[in-house]
Amino acid sequence: MAFADTLKTLPAIGHLAALQLTDATSGQVVATIENKPGQGGSLAVYNHLAQVYGAITPEAAEQGLQLYGEHTADARANPGKHPNVDRLLALVASGKTLRTKAILAGAR
Repeated sequence: MAFADTLKTLPAIGHLAALQLTDATSGQVVATIENKPGQGGSLAVYNHLAQVYGAITPEAAEQGLQLYGEHTADARANPGKHPNVDRLLALVASGKTLRTKAILAGAR
């Protein structure tokens, strides 16, 4: 399924301003995915994974790579072009987990 079609099946993200990703071991914030043009699709994917898996585990990352569809192949061919996909590839390779913290719209 194309990524655009996949996005239509994921939970709405209008209530989110952002999603913080933190290292499960150190608690350090490693990334923030904001609800803005160019990041909304990734916010929807990561939010869905967090809801289903409770964190971005290697298993969740595998599922995320499937959700990204054609962008996963493009990310593998062009490292750095899709940083949110690259992050999932790294989690699968390393076996690490990222925790998530939802930042609600209007809560900043």
